[in-house]
Amino acid sequence: MSAATIEVMPAPANTRGRVILASLIGTSIEFYDFYVYATAAVLVFPSLFFANANPTTALLASFAVFGVAFIARPIGSIIFGHFGDRIGRKGTLVASLLTMGLATVLIGCLPTALTAGWQFLAPFLLVVLRFCQGLGLGGEWSGAALLATENAPAGKRAIYGTFPQLGAPIGFIIANVLFLILSLTLPVNAFAAWGWRIPFLLSAVLVIIGLYVRLKLVETPAFQKVVASGEVAKLPLARVFKTSWRPLILGTFIMLATYVLFYLMTAFTLTYGTTPATAQAAEAAATKAGKPFAAASFVPGLGFTRNGFLIMLIIGVVFFGIFTLVAGPLAEKYGRRKTLIWVTIGIIVFGLLFVPLFAGGVVGTMALLIVGFTLMGLTFGPMGAELPELFPTNVRYTGSAVSYNLASVLGAAVAPTIAVWLWSLAQGSTVWVGIYLSASAVITLIALLISKETKDVEFTDNVS
Repeated sequence: MSAATIEVMPAPANTRGRVILASLIGTSIEFYDFYVYATAAVLVFPSLFFANANPTTALLASFAVFGVAFIARPIGSIIFGHFGDRIGRKGTLVASLLTMGLATVLIGCLPTALTAGWQFLAPFLLVVLRFCQGLGLGGEWSGAALLATENAPAGKRAIYGTFPQLGAPIGFIIANVLFLILSLTLPVNAFAAWGWRIPFLLSAVLVIIGLYVRLKLVETPAFQKVVASGEVAKLPLARVFKTSWRPLILGTFIMLATYVLFYLMTAFTLTYGTTPATAQAAEAAATKAGKPFAAASFVPGLGFTRNGFLIMLIIGVVFFGIFTLVAGPLAEKYGRRKTLIWVTIGIIVFGLLFVPLFAGGVVGTMALLIVGFTLMGLTFGPMGAELPELFPTNVRYTGSAVSYNLASVLGAAVAPTIAVWLWSLAQGSTVWVGIYLSASAVITLIALLISKETKDVEFTDNVS
């Protein structure tokens, strides 16, 4: 057979439906796992794992363990980024999902500090498993974003990039609806004793579904070209620091306001919203629960019931999901940079409105949640394309993962703890919490103004 008659077979490709489902379901499961812990950190973990501390100290300790995962995430981004750029996106995505899922299931099996002999070991193992959760999530987002964008048709990367971003609101809603159902159907003692474990254990079912979908994938066309051209980076981390250090820094600060906004809107508002509004109410609640009341450490909140505020949060997150989808076409039409600049200006203004909105009772608080989550969708949606587009193909997994997760350390890891401290410092006012959000958004705005538009960059054939 002559060379002229040899038929070149096209590289196998993922269908549009498979790309959407695999990028969406994986991040939904990963964020579900993460939010299950975030919700438990507010609702039950302070009393189960830090029972000997006063309420404020126990809450801070619980949030500190919450933040451990964010310290692990950059490490996970380096580990999974290395293999994602060395051996491919598919296998790395499967490994990150397994890491996160197994850690979550084991948290559901963990004895609490109230169990005899586990007073110190239980909190320690909680930290270890929380660290493993962070490792898994450190490699998950970037791989899912690359799966979507590297399979996207021309001119639709920002739209495809919103699919993995939808995992955040979907995971949040599933986790919190499940907690809500359990708290409504179980007695308080039963929920505290064993009901909180159910969402963690159910993660096993979700992981099996996610693995089934992802194992059917083939490698992205962009990575197949890297392999075919012999341009696979031997040490992706070293290569990205050598050739792409500027986008690495810019990407980190471009994500900063997004992270601070989200974890203030979820972890902090749940704490603030469900804390009693008066010392008398707090003392009555402590007496009912059979716990001592420390008047000196009491900080007033809004006084909503736990279930009532969870419903308000879930409504707000629906707007998060809707505007994540809206953000894709906007970023495709006007560019990622311009879209994000205007949304970030909106976040700056929003932070200055915390006090008057929270003072508006149910209506004002619901308005704050809707506006905050709308801004969250508009800023988070374009990130699925923005961060991957900053980096060449052969270091894209590592570069986008490291910048995304470094931002998680600077923003999300400390945001709930800083917010609780600022709230306590202001003796129940959220004025400094709002200013903290606005200041973070100013930093992000500066990074965006320094950066360049990435909409039309060469995405498939560029290597470093």
